[in-house]
Amino acid sequence: MVAGAALAMMLSMGFGGQATEQPNGVGSGPRVEATRVGVGVEAAPVEDTVRVRRKAVRLSEAYNTRLKIHRYSSYAMLPLFAFQYAAGDQLFKKSASAPQWARDYHGAGAGVIAGLFTVNTVTGGLNWWETRKQPGGRAWRTTHAALMMLAEAGFTVTGVLADEAEESLDKRKLHRTVALSSMSVATVSYLMMLKPLRRD
Repeated sequence: MVAGAALAMMLSMGFGGQATEQPNGVGSGPRVEATRVGVGVEAAPVEDTVRVRRKAVRLSEAYNTRLKIHRYSSYAMLPLFAFQYAAGDQLFKKSASAPQWARDYHGAGAGVIAGLFTVNTVTGGLNWWETRKQPGGRAWRTTHAALMMLAEAGFTVTGVLADEAEESLDKRKLHRTVALSSMSVATVSYLMMLKPLRRD
């Protein structure tokens, strides 16, 4: 009761504004300014006040296992390329007169590279698919995968051309050109996933 009387008294004294007169001269009570209650004020856009949080993507245990296999097998790639280049260079320059090691192991080296790329295509492809919903670095990972697939296609062509390389110098040149181009693409793709170039 006392609180109600105090509230009525405060309102009659113009708390929060000044009394205005009705046409009959009776005060209408306090005038509350629009800015106090937000009437007529534009609301701030939602996007300015609410931040959309990134959705966390949980990776599986299999992802980590595949990543280890992919990473460690990738370390063998550049040494294999160096060996293949050295053996292939001997065969290109000397053909049947090339050293025995080059003639014996150049084909075996190509088979090891094919196996390596098969392992990395499977592990890398599955991990790329699992991280497809991660926006950070997605374009970088996709570019890496596309370049490796391009290199793999190039090595397949290189293997087909190897059977004809003994027939003429021109065919040996073509075999070497496709092989070196594929190695270059694969090397660029490999390096782009190493720090500080990596972007994911």
